[in-house]
Amino acid sequence: EPAQFVPGKFDTNGKWMDGWESRRKRVAGHDWALVKLGVRGVIRGFDVDTSHFTGNYPPAVSIEACVSDADDVAALQAATWTEILPATPMGPNSHHLLECASTAAWTHLRVNMYPDGGIARLRVYGRPLGSLAAKAAAGELVDLVAMENGGRAVSWNDASFGSSAAALLLPGRGMNMGDGWETRRRREPGNDWCVLELGAPGTVERIEVDTAFFKGNYPDRCSIQAAYVTGGTDRSITTQSMFWHTLLPEQKLEMDAIHSFTEEVAKLGPITHVRLNIFPDGGVSRLRLWGKVEA
Repeated sequence: EPAQFVPGKFDTNGKWMDGWESRRKRVAGHDWALVKLGVRGVIRGFDVDTSHFTGNYPPAVSIEACVSDADDVAALQAATWTEILPATPMGPNSHHLLECASTAAWTHLRVNMYPDGGIARLRVYGRPLGSLAAKAAAGELVDLVAMENGGRAVSWNDASFGSSAAALLLPGRGMNMGDGWETRRRREPGNDWCVLELGAPGTVERIEVDTAFFKGNYPDRCSIQAAYVTGGTDRSITTQSMFWHTLLPEQKLEMDAIHSFTEEVAKLGPITHVRLNIFPDGGVSRLRLWGKVEA
């Protein structure tokens, strides 16, 4: 959530601030924090947010990155770190939107404040990279479209109520009605849709459509189309998706429920993309495509 400021709220260290604030440094050096990313991924940019830090923001911030299987401080300190954001000036009470030039994938960050100060929030934007290819030989049943496995939302025709179709791929069940993909009330013929890319090519064996918390606004029905796509752009893939083969024929949906389909899933073989159609509109919390990675 955005950082909050509570006037008159103090604790044993002084004024309570919603963020990370270090003491006033009286020796040489600078302060730092180690951050583990939710999943390994390629970083596109940062939001270094100094909201409500006015006389106590850091004059500059830099960010380094590494790849590590360890989480303890000693091991991370000994890791090989690469600077992916050079020292950048900061201002008070501001969102600093900064581009990352690195194209490598990382697991951990070291955020450096020069010399000290406070940061309310750090947002790290990018694309998760899954490790599904390593599971191909094992024949393990995995969620091929999960965000932590490298799945991503390619396009969608509407997302009027906040979250994009990418929310369908998030871990766990939705926390509330706002934690999902919901379209506006359709007042014209047709249906709503989204196109999703799997983390790796694979064969789908079971499909779960979860309408958690959607009660008066769940879709009446859904269907899924799929294809094995090579080449093209997101725009061309979206256009082609109208003509893909049917993976799941139209199915009736209910409110606030997990709908599991196995026998209804067509045997299309390996696929790379799916198109989720909802009729005529509404909200879906999560989509799971359980299957095996193409060997």
